Amino acid sequence: MKSILLIGLGRFGRHIAFKLNDFNHEVMAIDDNEERINAILPYVTNALIGDSTNEEFLSTLGIRNFDVCIVAIGDNFQNSLETTSLLKELGAKKVIARASTGVHEKFLLRNGADKVVYPEKQLAAWTAIRCTSDYILDYIDLDGDYSIFELAIPKEWCNKTVLQIDIRKKYGLNILGIRVNGKMDMNITPDTFLTGENSILVLGHLKTIQKYFHI
Repeated sequence: MKSILLIGLGRFGRHIAFKLNDFNHEVMAIDDNEERINAILPYVTNALIGDSTNEEFLSTLGIRNFDVCIVAIGDNFQNSLETTSLLKELGAKKVIARASTGVHEKFLLRNGADKVVYPEKQLAAWTAIRCTSDYILDYIDLDGDYSIFELAIPKEWCNKTVLQIDIRKKYGLNILGIRVNGKMDMNITPDTFLTGENSILVLGHLKTIQKYFHI
């Protein structure tokens, strides 16, 4: 369990709060809108109405005590930038900030953000990859070269074992898991049997995935 400061409760911030609640983290939520604060109260540990660009207000929160500070402000970049900078000045251990453009991303990183999330860019990449191959069900980009993909089982792999396919030698891919009846099974052996009803989780080089799965 981590202690997290979440600043900004627009749509993006609310969804972060919902997911952090699912993971049972302790969340302090901040927004300058009372209606948003009231709506999020059932999903967070505590919530306060306040101006995150006000150093005096932020200093009362004990910034150093939070494991992570998330700046989810999306409608005012100047506020996001000032908040990010102030958090670092007040001793924040880790600041994750939201960007809406590439320029925003660069400025946030220069002004104290340890990590920047760019939802529109990331969703665009996810959508583009999903729609360009019938096999791609989901994917996670790791470092620009390697990715984790969930793939539908190609016809030529159906009714064969992992050993028979020899996916690592032939394709340079590593099977991490297999989804059976909606549940991911990470216990993969050479005798694991694949059918058209399954999907597999694989780790591999993006160019390899592109070559064999027509992205």
